[in-house]
Amino acid sequence: MPIKIIIADDHKIIRDGLASMIGREPDLEVVAEADNGREAVRLALDMNPDVVVMDIVMPELNGIEATQQISASNPKIKVVALSMHTDRRFVTRMLKSGASGYLLKDGAFKELAIAIRTVMAGQIYLTPRVQGVVVDEYLHNRDVDESTGLPTLTIREKEVLQLLAEGKSTKEVASHIHVSVKTVETHRQNIMKKLNLSTLAELVKYAIREGLTTLDS
Repeated sequence: MPIKIIIADDHKIIRDGLASMIGREPDLEVVAEADNGREAVRLALDMNPDVVVMDIVMPELNGIEATQQISASNPKIKVVALSMHTDRRFVTRMLKSGASGYLLKDGAFKELAIAIRTVMAGQIYLTPRVQGVVVDEYLHNRDVDESTGLPTLTIREKEVLQLLAEGKSTKEVASHIHVSVKTVETHRQNIMKKLNLSTLAELVKYAIREGLTTLDS
């Protein structure tokens, strides 16, 4: 049986290119595509693929949070991060969220195929350019408590924060996550209280700094 794969990326040209190349491999099969993190989670839980190839910076729900939700709901699904970012925040948070692999978009397709087969064999795959990032993170933190001292936001609060940072109104956020406007307002108040912030601009800066979204998302 071929390895069943879902591609999650908000750029159609990348999804189409990956699907075309994966389709040439006899042991790999693309079963679905998603253009945002929320859709990736829904498809993963509905279709139970073997692997999700996950972009990190996506609208509505970023790849880090999507990976965390997929891993929490079905740990058997492997996630391979495919990103342009080598920043330590993105690499370590994807791995901590449950990703089994991390490679860069400027790499050759054959590396993605190798990564998919590697994680399916129960191993971790890291592209050489991010291996040093992971080692450096370990060396700097092995004698330090894992707690960063940052307030802990719930999964829902992180979703709300990302959507607000992307410029969506309270009403639009409520529609996206299927809750009332009042509930979104409550989440926003709780987020600001936890983070000790008072303006939307400060929320946006925090979301970018913590890798929940980027200026180009």
